[in-house]
Amino acid sequence: MTDSPLLIKSKEFALEIIRVCNEIKRSQKESILTNQLVRSGTSIGANIREAFYAHGKADFIAKLQIALKECSESEYWLELLIESGYYGDKTILDRCVEIKRILISSINTAKAKEKP
Repeated sequence: MTDSPLLIKSKEFALEIIRVCNEIKRSQKESILTNQLVRSGTSIGANIREAFYAHGKADFIAKLQIALKECSESEYWLELLIESGYYGDKTILDRCVEIKRILISSINTAKAKEKP
């Protein structure tokens, strides 16, 4: 399980989200957007990890879909922070989009294997 690229990338992303949000809070004194981003950005990996202990294929897919929703929400908060000028490094947004693509692919693969 720990070798999963999705698990590794989502945990690295969560740690980066925490660092970025702390940096923004210290330098810009912004907390509303960063609080939302910390919740959604760290939830991605938590839901992916939960998926590995799912109670069957449907539960596995459901957990990945929740992770995808959280990823999409994180993408939104990152876009707001970047476009509003609170944060300037767009590479974190690129990482978020990469995780989103992997999640979509994983969900589609799991669904395809579910069909007879």
